[in-house]
Amino acid sequence: MIELEVNGMTRRVDVAPDTPLLWALRDTLQLTGTKYGCGKALCGACTVHLDGVPARSCMTPVSAAAGKRITTIEGVDAGRVGQAVQASWHKLDVAQCGYCQSGQVMSAVALLSSNRDPSDADIDAAMAGNVCRCATYVRIRAAIHDAAESLAREA
Repeated sequence: MIELEVNGMTRRVDVAPDTPLLWALRDTLQLTGTKYGCGKALCGACTVHLDGVPARSCMTPVSAAAGKRITTIEGVDAGRVGQAVQASWHKLDVAQCGYCQSGQVMSAVALLSSNRDPSDADIDAAMAGNVCRCATYVRIRAAIHDAAESLAREA
């Protein structure tokens, strides 16, 4: 049994220590917002936060996540930054098919948690590795800027 802190709650999973965190989240804990994309940490669909840092859950063994705060897309809206990002995503109609968007949102939240006024270059660097097959990159960048402006108005 491995104990995890997921979205602020202590959860126990009965999986092998080398099981990818993605499968513990989706199959054992039924948190299906985190998506399987490539299985090789190349696409970003499986992005979660480990102690606030984006991590690819498809390649992170569940044992490596034990003792860390795990935040999934289901828990990201609990914070001000998560709410601002999700509101901007809706306002600017970012999602097309939507499959990659939970990973995109998780990366954007991590960026704005550490940099409230990102440049286009900052956004490109933070979002690198998050692939959108529908090519909504322009809307994603616009939504990140919109969320940053929203957070600045609230400050």
